[in-house]
Amino acid sequence: MTQKNKLAILATILYSISAFPATAQNTDKEIDDKYVENDVVSLAGKKGFSFSTKAGDFLLKPYVLVQTSATLNKYDDQGLESNYAKNIANTGFAVPNAILGFTGKAFDKVTFNLSINAAKSGGALLQQAWFDIALKDEFRIRAGKFKTPFMHAYLSTLGETLFPVLPYSASTAILLPYDINYTVPGFATGFDLGVQLHGLIDNRWNYQIGVFNGTGINVNTATKTNTDDHSWLLSLLYAGRLAFMPMGPMPASQGDPENLNDNKMQIAVSASYNAEAEFLSSSDTRVGLEFAWIINRFYFAAEGYYMNMHFTKIMQKEDENFWAAYAQAGYFITPKLQGALRYDFMDRNGTKTGGILNMPAVGLNYYFFNNNLKLQLMYQYLGRTGHDTQFDRDASAIGLARHSATAMLQFTF
Repeated sequence: MTQKNKLAILATILYSISAFPATAQNTDKEIDDKYVENDVVSLAGKKGFSFSTKAGDFLLKPYVLVQTSATLNKYDDQGLESNYAKNIANTGFAVPNAILGFTGKAFDKVTFNLSINAAKSGGALLQQAWFDIALKDEFRIRAGKFKTPFMHAYLSTLGETLFPVLPYSASTAILLPYDINYTVPGFATGFDLGVQLHGLIDNRWNYQIGVFNGTGINVNTATKTNTDDHSWLLSLLYAGRLAFMPMGPMPASQGDPENLNDNKMQIAVSASYNAEAEFLSSSDTRVGLEFAWIINRFYFAAEGYYMNMHFTKIMQKEDENFWAAYAQAGYFITPKLQGALRYDFMDRNGTKTGGILNMPAVGLNYYFFNNNLKLQLMYQYLGRTGHDTQFDRDASAIGLARHSATAMLQFTF
């Protein structure tokens, strides 16, 4: 899709706002309904611009997130890396996200969300499109395009992450010893199209059970069939997550300067099975364990995830297994300044081959004005340990920078 078409879509959406037949517009009204969410910026309990009918049976809240970044990446100048990248590469300025969205509520039962990300292309241009029916707190149904129930790093609100860049272990593809013509998977499943049952039980237990296409954010059409190894099973992504929150519902934030007096904790387990996900080559099983805690000015999170690739009978290859984990912490030194630390581990080349990647990172976040403007600074180093040969050591980090520095400025509304 061309940039001209993207701008036309955004213009159409903006025109739709101006034509919305609302009888009340209020810039001071607080968005206090817990079901009005968007996974991009927090709205609950905050004042903002919104549209609502006089009867109050319909609410529409627009939101915006724009991120601009500058990145410097320095790669190895020896070994395998020199064949693929110069010493300095993938460096310069970028717009990671430019999101315009609308969330709202209708008839006290249905919440909805639609967002367009003009920084992306293809199917990813449509970031989210879903509606959620809350029959009761314990039983809700969501359908459309939204985040799959796996991994704290992805389930966190996009505009409230501790670092401007996700852990490499969550965003980087694994490496296989086989030469197979398909897209190599990563640990995260991200956004996808599907349907999900979820709910909050006793204000402490949150469950999510869903079925998705398993094709990710870039595909908005139905493309799946039944599997070769299991003729009774459709080649879809089957996923579930269970979280225990002993002090009540956990916010999806990794640090919020407007809430420095909270005490929330979350322990969660998740699992998924993507039947013949890799172009009918393998079925991927993922499991994850996560912990997160926000107490006053302090935020801490740690999680680990594991993936098994089970190749189909026709491939005649043995299973491959991979694991990764990270821990990160943030602390508000002042009400506007947050320090951040992270240590990320990834067994990228599989458990059959020695060696892991270890990636320490340090960051600093500063919030301007009424916290709508946020500056994030980050440096990350790529280390490698335990590899059997120099070739394995070089190959394990292929495409990843040894030194990476990022500065990102973010505006939200």
